Amino acid sequence: MRPESAPDEFHWPVRVYYEDTDAGGVVYHSNYLKFMERARTEWLRAIGFSQQYLREKEGIIFVVADMNIRFRKPAVFDEELTVTSTIKDMNAASLNFNQTITNSRAETICNANVTVACLEAATFRPCRIPDNIKETFHHVA
Repeated sequence: MRPESAPDEFHWPVRVYYEDTDAGGVVYHSNYLKFMERARTEWLRAIGFSQQYLREKEGIIFVVADMNIRFRKPAVFDEELTVTSTIKDMNAASLNFNQTITNSRAETICNANVTVACLEAATFRPCRIPDNIKETFHHVA
């Protein structure tokens, strides 16, 4: 089965649980990274490339190589958030994502530029993104 073309952007809902918050009652800063990771993973899954498929069938994994994040406003317990992901750029061995987390009032909580590198799963050495994955994302990047 051929995977679908990637949409121009992907939206993933997140609810803030008590375990996501710190002593001040706001989302602990590192948990925003988890929310973004889940959104990127679910985008890949939605177009037919689960992490398991990538490792077992393509022999690759994607790892975060670089990230620049800006925190703008706190998110709090039980708040509904949306992580929006877009691909800014695609190189031979990496994808560059723009990701924004907003609340239900469309206020920006944080945004990040995330570069993920393609690695051989067996050796953890950089490798080219397989053509079928590049073709799926080609129209977006």
